[in-house]
Amino acid sequence: MPFRRSKINHRHRDGHVLVWEQSNLQDRPKGWATTRYFVTFMLFLGMANAYVMRTNMSVAIVAMVNHTAIQKDEILDDECGDRELEVDNGEDGEFAWTSSLQGYILSSFFYGYVITQIPFGILAKKYGALRFLGWGMLINSVFAFLVPVAAREGGVYGLCAVRFIQGLGEGPIVPCTHALLAKWIPPNERSRMGAAVYAGAQFGTIISMPLSGLLAEYGFSGGWPSIFYVFGIVGTLWSIAFLILVFEDPSVHPRIDEREKRYINDSLWGTDVIKSPPIPFKAIMKSLPFYAILLAHMGHNYGYETLMTELPTYMKQVLRFSLKSNGLLSSLPYLAMWLFSMFISVIADWMISSKRFSLTVTRKIINSIGQYGPGLALIAASYTGCDRALTLAILTIGVGLNGGIYSGFKINHLDLTPRFAGFLMAITNCLANLAGLLAPIAAGNLINDKPTMGQWQIVFFIASFVYIICGTFYNVFGSGERQYWDNPENDEQKPSLGTDSSNNAGRLSNSSSPPAAITANESRQ
Repeated sequence: MPFRRSKINHRHRDGHVLVWEQSNLQDRPKGWATTRYFVTFMLFLGMANAYVMRTNMSVAIVAMVNHTAIQKDEILDDECGDRELEVDNGEDGEFAWTSSLQGYILSSFFYGYVITQIPFGILAKKYGALRFLGWGMLINSVFAFLVPVAAREGGVYGLCAVRFIQGLGEGPIVPCTHALLAKWIPPNERSRMGAAVYAGAQFGTIISMPLSGLLAEYGFSGGWPSIFYVFGIVGTLWSIAFLILVFEDPSVHPRIDEREKRYINDSLWGTDVIKSPPIPFKAIMKSLPFYAILLAHMGHNYGYETLMTELPTYMKQVLRFSLKSNGLLSSLPYLAMWLFSMFISVIADWMISSKRFSLTVTRKIINSIGQYGPGLALIAASYTGCDRALTLAILTIGVGLNGGIYSGFKINHLDLTPRFAGFLMAITNCLANLAGLLAPIAAGNLINDKPTMGQWQIVFFIASFVYIICGTFYNVFGSGERQYWDNPENDEQKPSLGTDSSNNAGRLSNSSSPPAAITANESRQ
């Protein structure tokens, strides 16, 4: 439900103050050497670091485990029996962990990650996002140094405890990133800036998978420990730099150009000081556009985990080919998703700024590409038979198209409620990660001891069904309009100098600590 337009005195679309329609923003700073782009770049590196920490264990554990000690008769389908199974001739590791124990180790990180989403979303709204993000990632990075010691001295329980704490430290990354984007990025730049930041996830995976493989084989301190030492150092340096160089919002930044500060503040806040209300829990829980984002997020995570974790298993069990044996090939789908997400984000911002498409229509079109594309790819992958090249091509295209979600539902929280975007992201990301954990469980129960093409078809069809149904729900109930429960008309307002109370009714705000007021006269100088 958008604002009632009769009560708003400024020009707008979908409930937003449109930057490109504001006559008092003629001094918009140009070029890439601006503070908000630096903040975006630092958030991009932070997201990359987060995904490096999240995925490096999946590579390291292959080198950590003594496969000879736990080897059993491996179940393989014989429908592609003419294919040669590539054998990894690398040396065995030092731990005799069964597959089930490895599963607990790999999942321990995500349990810590999931339970902190909503608490950090609330805390970031009340106290600011920057320090939670910086210190959380610092904890994540420092505990990476303890992984080798925990594994060797504490065994499975010690390692799970350290990985759990790392997950706790990474919990703020998504809700706090969203909260900072809401304070730094004007509405007409959200698609490409948001996509640029969240593309750090794919960039981190592209770096992590091949580099972790090289470190495991050629690294110092026995190989696999160097994975955690190297990435721990990188993460620690980023965290310190982030805490020193990045600030909560433009108004508290001591070195930002005044023109850029005015441009950002005017586009996001208007010219009044508005008191931000408490989080409207009841209204959010009754909001269909919120549930549209939630379902889209959950469907994406379920389908994405199926694509990323189960297709390589399918290629090994049925096609007799392990995609993970080649670092370049294993990172290729992530590279495609990264590149496509950047390309489609520019298209999305053009669709909005050209006024040919409303914000709502733009989000739905781009999100449809991001969810229907991989959904159809999963169906196609189930019919590729024993063709390795075709399966890899479909995997790459499907994951690549998935990049559309970053300019779709993933940034849509900022459209609905700039002030509470971090909290909304915390809720949807928490439940979406729980949905993602179901993907390997469902696949394991369906395949069981029968990894045939027929059983794998069921796995792929379920994931495709989830992708398409959730994407359709978003298309029906999603919105790009700012919601009535984030309407500053309902706030307790404090007029700024030179601005009458009638104009105050139409101004927008999105933070618990708004920037200093910019008067109407100042904004025109």
